[in-house]
Amino acid sequence: MKIYKLIGADGKPYESTIPGTLGGHRRNRGYGRLDCPSALLWIAKGYYVTHRVFFADEETAIAAGYRPCASCLKERYVLWKRALAHARNREHALELYQRLIVDSGHGLLVLR
Repeated sequence: MKIYKLIGADGKPYESTIPGTLGGHRRNRGYGRLDCPSALLWIAKGYYVTHRVFFADEETAIAAGYRPCASCLKERYVLWKRALAHARNREHALELYQRLIVDSGHGLLVLR
């Protein structure tokens, strides 16, 4: 059985038998789809891989302090920037962002 290393809502790694549905970059604290063109480009150039992290779902990525990708999650990134413009700090922006995606009817991403 294959074991996957994911990041939990507390930002700490844990092992899972189920692979993550979203990828992220530890340093820039962004998350996106596993097939994100921007991430795949950087990976192909030999960058990004050492800072790559994975999440079970979007809710976990947000709870861990990550923001949506500007490339593969454009609509969500616009909501993130709106939240950031009205926030006191990054943590507050993440709270506002989560409310915005629920209030706007976008809901959290469910990728299968």
